[in-house]
Amino acid sequence: MIDTEITAAQEIIRDNQDHTLFSWSKQKGIDPIAVKRAEGVYLYDYDGKRYIDFSSGLMNVNIGHGNQRITDAVVRQMQEVAYVTPSCVTKARGDLGKKLAEICPGDLNKAFFTLCGATSIENAIKLARLYTGRHKIISRYQSYHGSTYGVMSAGGDPRKIPADAQQAPNFVHIDIPYAYRWPYGKETLLSDSVAQLERLIAYEGPGNIAAMLFEGESGTSGCFKYPEGYMKAVREICDKNGILLIIDEVMSGFGRTGQWFGFQNHSIVPDMVAMAKGLTCGYLPFGCLMVTDKIAAKYDDAMLPLGLTYSAHPVCCAAALETLQIYEDDKLIENTIAMGKYVDEQVELLKQKHPSIGDWRNTGLLGCIELVKNRDTKEPMAPFNAKPDEMKVMNKVAAKIKELGMYTFVRWNFIFIAPPLCVTKEQIDEGLAIISEAIKIADESIGE
Repeated sequence: MIDTEITAAQEIIRDNQDHTLFSWSKQKGIDPIAVKRAEGVYLYDYDGKRYIDFSSGLMNVNIGHGNQRITDAVVRQMQEVAYVTPSCVTKARGDLGKKLAEICPGDLNKAFFTLCGATSIENAIKLARLYTGRHKIISRYQSYHGSTYGVMSAGGDPRKIPADAQQAPNFVHIDIPYAYRWPYGKETLLSDSVAQLERLIAYEGPGNIAAMLFEGESGTSGCFKYPEGYMKAVREICDKNGILLIIDEVMSGFGRTGQWFGFQNHSIVPDMVAMAKGLTCGYLPFGCLMVTDKIAAKYDDAMLPLGLTYSAHPVCCAAALETLQIYEDDKLIENTIAMGKYVDEQVELLKQKHPSIGDWRNTGLLGCIELVKNRDTKEPMAPFNAKPDEMKVMNKVAAKIKELGMYTFVRWNFIFIAPPLCVTKEQIDEGLAIISEAIKIADESIGE
């Protein structure tokens, strides 16, 4: 007789696979974790297995999982009012706008609340074009800004390629090299990169360019570092040509890089800042676009042509307010700086053990190990936008990481290290030990 009994985890996985669709995945043959609960830096499945979350979900659960202060704040708000239209106001909305103005530098004092990172960027692009009367947006090839049509076209991530025939118009991309793969000597990296940008602007016509859109710090493309001084040069070029500077802080914002925002590592102040992820740390979907007083003033006596049904949702505002308080109360930005330095030190030791580690790039706790087949040639363990047959080694590495009890982001030849900002040294050691064991698989493939 065939045993037809299945476990609770198997039933949950089956129901999800039968009735839901999975992002960025083939729908058959996947093996998701059935998460029952989560606390701090750990996920627990229905079989009781514990996974250390070394990518903070999708680099968004900055305060860690299961913080009941958010639950309490949400419940309190829902007991008062769960929803009002954006034409009404609530105390949570005003308090959150005021708090964000306090932590943002310069005159970034006006908040337009959105639903997620993509809607923050979409509205930034729309507002930049309306404010300037220009149409072109310059962005980076190796970047990601979301998956709706506008921001997908703005980004340079290859996940947009299947939809390229329907891409939104007037996005111009630039390739910003990074030091590890720059073959001409680091002394020319900055000057050549800036010169390339200036040529592009001249070709496209500076009077046609509404804005430049860059990440505060590079994320899922590979944590690529800007050439030192590059973002300052970008700010100067924007000012010279009347171009707005939009910074995407969806991933790099809210302490992730050791500052409130990644752009603060470059000593600049943008005209708009797009936020999401760490604003509520995934506890509720929410986003925000902060703009300068100068931009906002244009609409003092004119209609602001932006709108969303759930803009300034009071429950999300309450969750965000409590999240920001947790960053401060738990000193998470200070911990990020300390733990980021510790990760840097420990990965340097891993380099001595593992010949397949080619490079390590990190800002705060937004880091990425790049694996190579040969340190001299820097041939990647898997190429950019690798095909399935080019991912054999990295798929084995990713499978070993999961088997050993870790959830993290593995993409092409990159292993990401971006744990919640509440992580401890002991938990970093635990996570790096798992990664070290998995990288042995890559070491063994060198020379094959």
